[in-house]
Amino acid sequence: MQLRQASQGKVTPRKRHSNLMRETRTGILFIIPAMLPLLIFWIFPVILSFVLSFTKWDMIAPEIKWVGLNNYRSLLNNANFFRILGNTFTFSIGATVPNILLGLALALVLSNARRGVGLYRTLMFVPYITPMVAASIVWSWIYDPDTGLLNNILAIFGASPLKWTGSKDTAMLSVIIVTVWKSVGYTMVFYLESLRKVPRSLIDASVVDGANGWQQFTHITLPMIAPTTFFLLIINTIGTMQAYDQIRVLTQGGPAGATRTLLYYYYTEAFGSFNTGKASAVAVILVIITVALSVLESAVSRTSIAENKNA
Repeated sequence: MQLRQASQGKVTPRKRHSNLMRETRTGILFIIPAMLPLLIFWIFPVILSFVLSFTKWDMIAPEIKWVGLNNYRSLLNNANFFRILGNTFTFSIGATVPNILLGLALALVLSNARRGVGLYRTLMFVPYITPMVAASIVWSWIYDPDTGLLNNILAIFGASPLKWTGSKDTAMLSVIIVTVWKSVGYTMVFYLESLRKVPRSLIDASVVDGANGWQQFTHITLPMIAPTTFFLLIINTIGTMQAYDQIRVLTQGGPAGATRTLLYYYYTEAFGSFNTGKASAVAVILVIITVALSVLESAVSRTSIAENKNA
């Protein structure tokens, strides 16, 4: 009797396999509702864009002509494409670095404030939740060379008025200012939470050891908030590489192509010239650059964090 009960309670390989298959099917059923939108609105369009990058099609003709790597050769042999690529990196670096620095500076100020932290944090975060198109329209009035607020402020100090978005010398700066203004509150909120988690015991111990404020910041605070910094670098890099709305509203890629970035170039090729194949090739290159920068920043982040832990 005991042997029979033992054999009945023993899980055979066939039964274990059956249980595993049942759990797998259950898991797939739970995943399908979340995967369907991802497949339809992200994975399938990415695959389709990659295939279209090897074709020539104007979105109207019933036939799609296969051209192989011609679209990529055309881009890489075009000096204007590298100018646009340079604009993209200039805008990405010019918007990301000030965003990180200003966000950290504001977070440091608010973390040491005694009153009104919630109010100031809310006021600085409001631009981030404002639609970019609406914010860009308001800034276009501020940048107006005749009646804009900025030139009126310059006139008070006796400075000459600027054309801002109307000049190729200041157009990129104008777009960067709007981008940083809108996103710096987002960065600040992340840094506020990260600074709150810095152990106070480390700061107190450094005071006992005679460390000044700068030494505390560089040797304790910065290493402790390094994961947040690298996260924000990746998020802001991806966001600036995909910027479109502010460029469309403020400069339309001009003047003289001074603010034309890869994403804006993609738009003009796809919906201006109806060159779907070339536009798809631009999109593929943009995705490759974005993924490469994200992987690079992630690798640097892991290395830096590991070094800080070992130290």
